[in-house]
Amino acid sequence: MAYTALGGVIGVMWLVLPGVTADHGRYERYEVPVSAVAGAPAVPDASSVAAREEETSTGDLALPLVVAGAAIAVAAYGYARRRRRARTRTTPAALPPVAQPTAPELDRQARRSLVAADDCLRTSREELGFVEGLFGAEAVAPFTEAVRHAESELSAAFQLRQTYDDNPAAVSRATLDEIVARCVDAGRRLDAEAAGFDQLRALEQDMSDALGHAEARFRELTGRTGAAAATLADLGTRYAPTASSSVSGQVEQAKDRLVFATAELNRARQSADLDAPERAVLHLRAAEGAIAQAEVFVDGVDRLASALAAAAQAVPDALDEAEAAVVEARERVAEGTEAEVPVGALEGHVSRAEAALAAVREEASAGSYDPLEALRRVAAVSGPLGTVPGAFRLVARRATDTADGFVGTHRGAVGAEARTRLAEARRLLDRDPAEADACARRARELAERDVRAHGNPYGGRPEHANGVAGAVLGGILLGDLPDAEAETLTGGAPGSFGGPATRARRGVAS
Repeated sequence: MAYTALGGVIGVMWLVLPGVTADHGRYERYEVPVSAVAGAPAVPDASSVAAREEETSTGDLALPLVVAGAAIAVAAYGYARRRRRARTRTTPAALPPVAQPTAPELDRQARRSLVAADDCLRTSREELGFVEGLFGAEAVAPFTEAVRHAESELSAAFQLRQTYDDNPAAVSRATLDEIVARCVDAGRRLDAEAAGFDQLRALEQDMSDALGHAEARFRELTGRTGAAAATLADLGTRYAPTASSSVSGQVEQAKDRLVFATAELNRARQSADLDAPERAVLHLRAAEGAIAQAEVFVDGVDRLASALAAAAQAVPDALDEAEAAVVEARERVAEGTEAEVPVGALEGHVSRAEAALAAVREEASAGSYDPLEALRRVAAVSGPLGTVPGAFRLVARRATDTADGFVGTHRGAVGAEARTRLAEARRLLDRDPAEADACARRARELAERDVRAHGNPYGGRPEHANGVAGAVLGGILLGDLPDAEAETLTGGAPGSFGGPATRARRGVAS
């Protein structure tokens, strides 16, 4: 820029100076000598005039030549300087590369992301249920859509995790990165709707309607809990003990949560009367979370009763279907017909199927048996023969629902592996009921293992340490409960609708 400006100045001088010197020369050429003023005008001598014009012409050319030379010299100096700077220029030292997380670190991050996103989704569903019951489906449509989006992203993330768990050596780091990215996207969508959700509820301004709605659900659930206890006792007399083992203790857990909800509803009203809306909201959310989990326990008993009744009706038809497959397979063995299964192996399948089906039919005839387990056994022996009873989907669905209820009510302690198997069971439910049943049962086993490992609420696996801490803090802040009791009653952080960045906005750790 400096060189350009200098060139411009020189150009202007080039144009102006010759004109100035020309005018000066012209005035000199026609100057009248002083001596001539008194007399006749002096006439310039011809030779002197010619000499003066020659001198003036030479002077006019000298200054532009000097200026041009100076400009050329400045340009040459600038060019040489730029060349020298280009030769001696050095590239700044490169910034040190950012350290990438190791594979184990990335794996842990993916597991933590899955647990956090799943907790946020479950908590958001719970609170959304209360708000929909109060305002209607149309009013909560944007929030329902946000939950569905989060469900879709999280489902894809769990499927990627299942692929990684099946064969980690064959899966690239990009898969773990995508798991984290999808969990982040799910959380962001819930976070984006949190402010609008709070505006709709407006609990800090007036929570009387929300309190009334929660108390109504509490009273309804209290009555259902008593009925569930009677239902569970009836199941014990009609079926084998294993038939109801999956819901053993759930009525007692529902009652515990209802007791907790009673205390929190009372504290919410007291805080509201004392003009402490923030604390009142905290107690209300704790009560709503406890009511939602109590409902899961009661629903589990009722659904089990329905599933056992349906399975008992389906067992005779399933036995007939499986026995027909055995007869057909026995004929192939007698004929020595080659098929997908070698004759020798097929004969072994036929023998085992005949024995198992006979045992199931005998148990069913005796009266007290487990219809769901009977269907599972029938499917296990008829599958190798090329057929699976259509009623087996009932078994897989029941196993998935059971695992989901357990994970949801104990999520403060359940890690990523159990949640991944549960998600896989949901995905396979309509495609491959047998595999879905296996995944659901494995999910329940892993979840129970995680819960057993958390006898100490401060211990546990890294991916859900924050959830345990949130449950403990929630118990201390909300009910002044011992740490272990708080964890038992809440099953995780009370939280609010939203993602990881907003679900703890009401003062409860996530």
